[in-house]
Amino acid sequence: MRTTAHLSLLLVLSASATSANADDPRTNSWLTTYSGQYARLYATDADKTSGNAVTTWSRNTLNQSTPAYCGVHEVYSSASWVYIRSSGLGSHIMGPWYLNAGHTMLFPNVPINTKTLYRIPRAPATNATHTLTGLGAIGYFVDGVAMYDSRDAFYWNGAGEAQGNGSWNRDAWVNEGITFDPGYAHQPGSGQYHYHANPPALRYLLGDHVDFNAATKTYSESTNAVTKHSPILGWMRDGFPLYGPYGYSNPTNAASGVCRMISGYTLRNGSNGTDNLTTTGRTAIPAWASRAGETAMTGPNVSTTYPLGRYLEDNACLGDLINPNTGSNYVLGVDFDLNEWNTRWCVTPEFPNGTWAYFVSITAAGAPAFPYNVARTFFGNPTGSAVASITEAVTTNLVGGANSALVMSAPGVSNNVVTLTWSATEGGTYRVEASGNLSSWTTNASGIAAVVNKGTTTTANTGTNQFFRVTRTALATYDP
Repeated sequence: MRTTAHLSLLLVLSASATSANADDPRTNSWLTTYSGQYARLYATDADKTSGNAVTTWSRNTLNQSTPAYCGVHEVYSSASWVYIRSSGLGSHIMGPWYLNAGHTMLFPNVPINTKTLYRIPRAPATNATHTLTGLGAIGYFVDGVAMYDSRDAFYWNGAGEAQGNGSWNRDAWVNEGITFDPGYAHQPGSGQYHYHANPPALRYLLGDHVDFNAATKTYSESTNAVTKHSPILGWMRDGFPLYGPYGYSNPTNAASGVCRMISGYTLRNGSNGTDNLTTTGRTAIPAWASRAGETAMTGPNVSTTYPLGRYLEDNACLGDLINPNTGSNYVLGVDFDLNEWNTRWCVTPEFPNGTWAYFVSITAAGAPAFPYNVARTFFGNPTGSAVASITEAVTTNLVGGANSALVMSAPGVSNNVVTLTWSATEGGTYRVEASGNLSSWTTNASGIAAVVNKGTTTTANTGTNQFFRVTRTALATYDP
């Protein structure tokens, strides 16, 4: 029998993909490990408990009637842009979603394949005039899921709360968090699955200090010591990366150890040098909101209906405050790590020479913390956006999804039985052929259905030279 290397080589050569810019994290940080498998969700708590994850679903007007492959399927790049094509559906099992804490009222929306083509700039630029984030996607996470800002699309208009932009904008985590699934995501009436804050399911898949409870199918921040820098979780429209919550203690020293990044914001509750909105009322917006271009106006008094923390503007920027312990302003890099835009200049594993980077904000207990991923404005120039098509010459960095490369794992041999395993595309059917001379081939097995994104078969070990090749012969209907 031939060596493992020979067996693998045949498959790698028969299903190779073009790859370039291998050292550029803007092209190689996308989570594509699962792109050859269908997106799945739990429709209800009962389904989650029993492990009944489905690949098709519908609710009200949203219908995913055929399976769609999860996450990022294609990555292309030019000198100026990186393009991703994504279904917008998570690589983890999504759902379920409810409207209330008791989980007796189902959330009205489910996610669907958004068939998104999105581009981010390869040469991001800082911007002296910082642009408001806006509603909808403000970037994409590396699993191909949309990134939304800190708001839930409602604001105080002087008489009540209405949809739109204003000076007292409702905080999505505070007001909508109850509708998030265990991965901390949900979707509006359009079906665009998205994260507003810390994405624990994605971080778990990336190995970023998150534990998964297989019994409850929930995620939590690990209680173990943090030992490594967080990975890149996503890319903002301005082309700067978003990291998880852990960075180097010294922003310019990769040998300084890692710690949780402390945001530059604090609740306006009378502590840390802030005013106390419960006492004073919402009579003034914070300084950061004025710098963001918001118009000063009075908000509703703090009450059980409008509790403290309901609005983004219920938070103050530490850099604007006097530290009562020192009598001087709080100092960036000493008292807190992240600036007004939730970024800092730092070295990272992917950018050893330094970059501006956003970081996810969480509390010491692991809960999302304001401003979550990004503050009210972008740090850089947000030129990235969804596009209808690619209109320039590009390099193909990755092709996945239904066209995922077929690669064989090392064969196993035990008791004269050879076990062949290969990366498959879910919904695919495969044929295995055998040869003793690489010239004449005979069918060894056929009609082998992929199990999720893996194919496997066994055959007898003849004791002579054996070569094997695998071919996909069919693919089930899918939502392209």
